[in-house]
Amino acid sequence: MSDLMTQLQGSLMMLGNSNVQVYLLKGTAFTLGISLITILISVFIGALLALARNYCTSGPSRLVRRFSIIYIELFRNTPLMLWVFAGFVLCPAPTFSKAFATALGFTSVASVKTLFKAIVSLTLFTSAVMAEIIRGGLNAVPMGQFEAARSQGFGMARTMGFIVLPQAFRHIVPTMLSQMITTIKDSSYMSGLVTIELMGCTKLLISKANSYNGTWVDRFDRGTIHVTDVFVLFGAAFLIYFIINFSLSCAVRAIKNRKTRPAA
Repeated sequence: MSDLMTQLQGSLMMLGNSNVQVYLLKGTAFTLGISLITILISVFIGALLALARNYCTSGPSRLVRRFSIIYIELFRNTPLMLWVFAGFVLCPAPTFSKAFATALGFTSVASVKTLFKAIVSLTLFTSAVMAEIIRGGLNAVPMGQFEAARSQGFGMARTMGFIVLPQAFRHIVPTMLSQMITTIKDSSYMSGLVTIELMGCTKLLISKANSYNGTWVDRFDRGTIHVTDVFVLFGAAFLIYFIINFSLSCAVRAIKNRKTRPAA
C-alpha cells in the first residue's frame, strides 16, 4: 500500500512540473484550433451541400444534388477512423517550410503534412454532418419567405444569402455548438497519427513519464512507468476535455432556454 501511495505521489507531482503543464496546454490549444478550423470550413462546405441537396432539383443541377446526396450519405454512414487513415495514405499535402513547422512547434515538416492530412479528413467527415444540420435549418424557414423575396425582385442567390440562410443559421446555433463538442472529442482520433493535439500529447507524456515521476536514475537505468502515471495523465486529459465540453454544453442549454422562453 505504501508503494502504491509513493507511486501515486510521484505521478501527481508530474502535474506540477512546468514542462508537463506547458505540453498539455499546448495540446489543448491545438485541439481547440483544429476543431475551430474544422468547424468553420465544414460550415461552408456543409452549406453548399445542403443548398444543393434541397434546391438543385431540376435540369442539369440535379447532378449536383445527386453528388451532394452521395457525399453526405457516404461520410455519415461510415466511421471517422476509416477516413482519417484513408486521408493519411491518399491525401496529398502541400509543401511546408521548416520555419513554418518550427513556428507550430513541430520538429519536422513531415509532422505538419500529417497534421494537414488529419484536418482534411476530419473536415470532410464533419462537413457531411454539418450539411444535414444546415438542411434542417433550411427546412425550418417558411416557404412564404421565398415568395416574399421573389415579390421584391430578389434572385435565388440574394434570397439565400440575405433572407433564408441567416434565418436557418439562427435556428441551428445550438445544434452547431453540439457538433463543435463532438468535433473536439473526435479530434482525439488524430492521436494515432500526430502527437500535437491533447490526447496525442498525453500519450507521449505517458511514454516518457519516468522522466517526471521520480524514478529516473541515469541514462542506463531509465526508471519505471507506473500504472498511476497512466491514470493521472489520462485523468488530467479527461478533466480538460470535460471542462471545455461542459462549458459548451452550458452555452447550448442557455441558448435553447432563451429561444424557448416566451416573450414578455
